[in-house]
Amino acid sequence: MWRKFCGFLLRSMGWTAVGTPVPEDKCVILGVPHTSGWDFVISYLYYTSVGGKAYVMIAKEFFWWPLGPILKGLGAIPVDRKNATSLVLSVIHEMNKAKKLHLAIAPEGTRKAVKRWKTGFHTIATEVGCPVYLGYFDWKTKRVGRGEKFELTSDAKADMKRIQEIYESMHMEGKHPEGYVTH
Repeated sequence: MWRKFCGFLLRSMGWTAVGTPVPEDKCVILGVPHTSGWDFVISYLYYTSVGGKAYVMIAKEFFWWPLGPILKGLGAIPVDRKNATSLVLSVIHEMNKAKKLHLAIAPEGTRKAVKRWKTGFHTIATEVGCPVYLGYFDWKTKRVGRGEKFELTSDAKADMKRIQEIYESMHMEGKHPEGYVTH
């Protein structure tokens, strides 16, 4: 019932869902371009409507009563964003202990325009031994999907360059276009 309701909401907002949930039990799904808090809403509605459940990292400061239990129910993982290393280690720990976990991450790390994306997802996927998918939400075409599977190498910098080139070739637009830089 919830799945159909999320699909209805997504379609009523003018969006088209592309694809199915990731087949693997564990994965990292990138969410690009991330320019608005609405990206979470669209992504949540999409992944739920196609039968998946994705988890996201949210600052631990948001987990107060009554918001905390609601966020956890929606798939939020509380993290301490002040220390990038401990954040990545805590996510690796969560993924390793879970039987199934699809983690959605915005590699830009913020809703503002940045040229240098964060590579924490690469470390997480490599340490957990799970694939990375190039998820997207294009506000210009109103298409949202989990995207293609990207094979990581041991060279995070080269992988990041290739990932950004793939996203650049997609010619997407964020809700706030000025917040997305591809080069």
